[in-house]
Parts: sequence; C-alpha cells; structure tokens
Amino acid sequence: MKDLKTRTKEFALRIIRLYSALPKSTETQVIGKQLLRSGTSVGAHYREGTRARSDAEFISKIEGGLQELEESCYWMELLLEAEIVPEKKLADLMNEAGELTAILITCAKNAKEKKEGRK
Repeated sequence: MKDLKTRTKEFALRIIRLYSALPKSTETQVIGKQLLRSGTSVGAHYREGTRARSDAEFISKIEGGLQELEESCYWMELLLEAEIVPEKKLADLMNEAGELTAILITCAKNAKEKKEGRK
C-alpha cells in the first residue's frame, strides 16, 4: 500500500497531466488553472503537516489539504457538467480525491482526539 506522501504527489501529477490535456479555450483554462492550484496543493499541505511542531499545527495543515481537495472536486465537477471532460476520463481521479479526503479526515480526527486526550 502506498504511503500518503506518495499518493498525494501522484494525485498532483495526475492533475498536472489533466490540465495539460485540457482544451485551450479561455473558460477551460480558467477552470483548469484553479484545479491545477488546488490539486497540487494537497500534497504540499500534507508534507507541511508531517513537519508540524504541534498537534494544532498538524491539524491546521491537514484541514488545509482537505479544503484543497474539496475545491479540486468542485473544479472537476464543473469540467464534467460543462461537458469539457467526459466522465470516464475523470472518474478515477475523482475517486482518488474521495479516498484522499476520507484518509485526511481520519488523520485530522485522530490528531484532534490525541490532542484532547492530553488535556
């Protein structure tokens, strides 16, 4: 099983490849750049979290990654619903976003419980 550092980097690389393959229309490029920013930020937040100096900082970084994942899903939904990218091309990437979301939620929840247990 791949570790989260690897999975979030691979997610970013898949987002980069998707962006590179998008049509060059203005509206698609605007949506694509938003997706590029949010999708590549997930792994950066996770890595920052692994170097956190406190549980609170770790939680903050992980929750930042969750926000970026949610935003990435939004931009992918727009690409689908605007009929810019077919569902079959986005299904695996959207599934991975969902799995990463579930993992990061668990990470944040466990860290919060650990932090509360110390009080």
